[in-house]
Amino acid sequence: MRKNFGTKPWFYPLPVLIIGTYDSNNQADAMNAAWGGLYDANLIELCLSAGHKTTKNIKEKKAFTVSFADAKNVVACDYVGMVSANNTPDKMEKAGFTTRKSDFVDAPIIEELPMTLECRLVKTTEDGNIIGEIVNISADESILNEKGMIDIQKLQPISFDPVNNDYVVIGEKVGNAFEDGNQLK
Repeated sequence: MRKNFGTKPWFYPLPVLIIGTYDSNNQADAMNAAWGGLYDANLIELCLSAGHKTTKNIKEKKAFTVSFADAKNVVACDYVGMVSANNTPDKMEKAGFTTRKSDFVDAPIIEELPMTLECRLVKTTEDGNIIGEIVNISADESILNEKGMIDIQKLQPISFDPVNNDYVVIGEKVGNAFEDGNQLK
């Protein structure tokens, strides 16, 4: 038996994305956004409202970074989603985030978050969504496996559970993509 809930914005898993930007004074800012994902092989789409300082910064600087929130930094990642740089200009310092400028785009990399997509603004859709081109992905060596690739168990990215307002860590391997289904061929 199933229970019907009607129409809700429940989509699993929702990534917890930390969007990094610089403002016109080159002050770093970050916000927590769950509504975003891949748009194409090298493009990302973010659904951000026009009132966010981050949205204004992206349109002005034509660049942004997307870091994946992790279990280690859940408090700071939640905080940057709770307060706006429009009202709390020192929120990066309060979160304990330090930044350095990306080598590829005019946007900050948050040192505490070990995996970052560095993006150039492609366009804003008629609905106001941000489309960006991924020009580089950088990862701290601490999350790499023995083959030099990103290890999700070391990264410990978190997902937002919109039904219960929880953050849940991702990382347990349960199968092999493009391989396990061969059992049914």
